[in-house]
Amino acid sequence: MSFREAANTETRTSRTLRRVLPKQIHRVLRLFALSGLLGLAGGSLATDPTPMIEIPGGLFRMGSDTGHADERPVHEVNLPTFFIDRTPVTNAQFTEFLNARGPRAPRGPSLAGYFDMNDHDARIRRVDGPWVSDPGYEQHPVVEVSWRGAREYCSWVGKRLPTEAEWEKAARGVDGRKYPWGAAPPDNTRARFGVGYNATVPVGTLPKGASPYGVLDMAGNVWQWVSSIYRDYPYRSDDGRESLDSPEVRSTRGGSHDWPAEGISTTNRGQNLSRAPRSGHHNIGFRCAR
Repeated sequence: MSFREAANTETRTSRTLRRVLPKQIHRVLRLFALSGLLGLAGGSLATDPTPMIEIPGGLFRMGSDTGHADERPVHEVNLPTFFIDRTPVTNAQFTEFLNARGPRAPRGPSLAGYFDMNDHDARIRRVDGPWVSDPGYEQHPVVEVSWRGAREYCSWVGKRLPTEAEWEKAARGVDGRKYPWGAAPPDNTRARFGVGYNATVPVGTLPKGASPYGVLDMAGNVWQWVSSIYRDYPYRSDDGRESLDSPEVRSTRGGSHDWPAEGISTTNRGQNLSRAPRSGHHNIGFRCAR
């Protein structure tokens, strides 16, 4: 091969690499992001085994004209594609977070707690040093986590809390259904509701209650924190309700084990629910999104 031929070959190779490598790097980074390996919050790397479900982007109708006042009016919201956890975060998963990060923020206001560790309703306790889940409750949804604790956990695993609009679309799809499974009234094969105080069940044990996308536990068992501030509709992501620094009350969705059937619809916002964001609550958990 002549010097000129070799030079031409090298030039073509360089051009090919410049064209191909960015695409390959993008694919690798996307795989890392989808697997949760970019969760570098607080200088730590954490992985989360919870499967995530892709929710396609596009318009959906949010709210209800027949529900409580805070569910009105029905309005269209356009969302990009996102991913959401198939099930809520469990006691076992949050126990790992507590052992890595502790129950309070290392800096910030004194009330910046992640977890109400002294509340008897909690199912995670410190035993001879490490945090452990109560036996038999490892796979139940974690409760007594503050809104900030939920946000910090999601960041720790490379995710975030879903917005209120994302949560509702994942729960009801685009056909405006009242419950994740459709129009049929709730029963104990689809949702955990109307039972005793703290009577949760393990996550993912009621597959008949799946949403149109296959997301589980979107009705009953525990309410779920979302990122959004609790404000009047219509929902707008650019009106300040997605500010992460505001001390305002945050929205919760889905209903819980100790709420009646009418309180676990896909549009119910927990109008009278006690949900101070700096505290944990016996019937509020969360799931993550990306």
